[in-house]
Amino acid sequence: MIVDPISGAVTFVSMTSKMTNKEKNKIAKKAVTLACAIALFFAVTGSVILNLFNISIDSLRIAGGLLLFSIAFDMMHAKVSRESITEEEISQSQERENIWIFPIGLPLLTGPGTISTVNVMIGGTETIVQKIIILVSIILTFILSLYVFFFSRSINKFIGYHGMLVFTRVMGLLLAALAVNLTVTGIINLFRLTT
Repeated sequence: MIVDPISGAVTFVSMTSKMTNKEKNKIAKKAVTLACAIALFFAVTGSVILNLFNISIDSLRIAGGLLLFSIAFDMMHAKVSRESITEEEISQSQERENIWIFPIGLPLLTGPGTISTVNVMIGGTETIVQKIIILVSIILTFILSLYVFFFSRSINKFIGYHGMLVFTRVMGLLLAALAVNLTVTGIINLFRLTT
C-alpha cells in the first residue's frame, strides 16, 4: 500500500510542533482513523465504483501506475508530491484546528495513489481469503502509521533531515518500480483482450 508514515512524520512534526504530546497524539489518532476508514471504504466499494463508471481493472492499473510514478518521481527528488499537498497548504493549515482531516488524514496518509492501489489490489484478487488478507494489511499499515506518528518527534530527532531524505528517495525508487509493474501489467492485459 502507498502509505509512507516515515516521510509523512516530517510534515506531521512541523504541523504539530506547537502542540503538547497529548494534543499531537489526539490529532494522530483522528487522522489515522479517518485515513484507514477511507482506504477500507474504497477497498470494499472499489469494484462497485469501477462497474458504475464502466472502468476495467487494467485501465485502473495503467492510470494508477502513471499516478504512482509521478509520486515516486517527486519522492526521488525529495519533494512534497504535487498530488498530495503543497508547502503553501501546509503553512496555511497550521492555523486551523481540523488539520487531522486536511492535510494529514487526506491526502497525506490516504491520497489518490493509495486509493488507486487499494482498488487495483482488491480488483486483482479472486478469493475471499486474498481480499481478507488485503483488508487486514490495510488495517496493520495504519496501526503502524499511528505508532510512527506517536513517536514522530523522536524519529525525527533520531533519523534527522538527511536520514529522511535518504529514506524518501529509496522509497521513491521502490514505488517507481511498483508503478512500472502496474502499468506494464495493465497494458499487456488490455493488449491481450484486443487481440
